[in-house]
Amino acid sequence: MAMALGRMDKACVLKHKVLESPLGKIELSGCDQGLHRIRLLSLKTSTDPAEAPAAPEVVSGPEGTSEPLMRCAAWLDAYFHKPSAIEGLPLPALHHPVFQKDSFTRQVLWKLLKVVKFGETVSYQQLAALAGNPRAARAVGGAMRSNPVPILIPCHRVVCSGGALGNYTGGRSVKEWLLAHEAAQAGKPDCGVSSQGRTWLEAAAGTTGSQGADRN
Repeated sequence: MAMALGRMDKACVLKHKVLESPLGKIELSGCDQGLHRIRLLSLKTSTDPAEAPAAPEVVSGPEGTSEPLMRCAAWLDAYFHKPSAIEGLPLPALHHPVFQKDSFTRQVLWKLLKVVKFGETVSYQQLAALAGNPRAARAVGGAMRSNPVPILIPCHRVVCSGGALGNYTGGRSVKEWLLAHEAAQAGKPDCGVSSQGRTWLEAAAGTTGSQGADRN
């Protein structure tokens, strides 16, 4: 699984794609050189399995597509519905400014993407150590808040050393859902996910079984 960085050698013309997912609408934005941002636009809080879609559905028209957006949409489709296929999928190039200059934030996000795999978690302190500065746990929290492509770069997998889930810009319920989804697929304990998080997961899993994205 390789990640590329787009070059900041010309002005970007942003394109957008909106997907329906088990969590609600997700907006992807990017240019021809790479993905800029993943945003959770709305959250599904229904526990009715019939209302959870079987797969991300493209809402935007073809005029809003580019190769990085199509790659990201395919990756998210696999993430939600066939996680075993993720490792074989090409990742989109990233073209958000945070990835264009050397910084602690970029280093932390890169290390998180490469080291902490589906179904795993890492503490802020552990991630700081992996990034080369064990005393920078608070700075890791800031890096997670600066992550422009949540889910793809899995800031939801970063938790507190004592076992608490910690904050998440998309909301605690989203972090719970993502961790529960990964734990269920990986056959692991659900990391203290609440009953609401499990209910959301069961609703989505019920629909997909019958038929076959904010930041820290």
